Amino acid sequence: MTGDKGTTSLVGGQRTTKNDPRLEAYGTVDELNAHIGLLRQTGNRSEDDALLLFIQNKLFVIGSYLATDTSFTQLREASRLCPEDIARIEDRIDTLDATVPPLHAFLLPGGTAAAAQAHICRTVCRRAERRICQVAQEVLVDENIMKFINRLSDYFFVLARFNNYTAKQDEIFWDKDCK
Repeated sequence: MTGDKGTTSLVGGQRTTKNDPRLEAYGTVDELNAHIGLLRQTGNRSEDDALLLFIQNKLFVIGSYLATDTSFTQLREASRLCPEDIARIEDRIDTLDATVPPLHAFLLPGGTAAAAQAHICRTVCRRAERRICQVAQEVLVDENIMKFINRLSDYFFVLARFNNYTAKQDEIFWDKDCK
């Protein structure tokens, strides 16, 4: 009921419009989280399912961070990321990337259902990154959040490739001549 007139509360109770860049950023992070929930249902290997669950939890951390106006409300410790969170994603990227063949052309999203869903996660993640960058033009955004989101889209790209590779599904390469 309190949002019926186009406003909502941030963490700490400050009211803001529903088209505020903060809301757009954490709303996009929430959308990404929902897509990851669907990706987790496509039968990923246990190590990736565990990492995806970890990522979903960290996206809640990011949403909490973005929903806190620190000029009014002190940031909670639970709203922070640490370098180890980023390293966990980077380590998995390196492992998966070493498994798949090197790329020599641009890929079109697709292949298995898991790969296609990972590509959707990648594109929504990139949009979340753009929205967070927009917030960062107005207020300070922790560099760990920026790094985490940037690495996350890379993870989804290589996860899509890995899912196709392990399913023996050919990747779909861009046909620059459109033949």
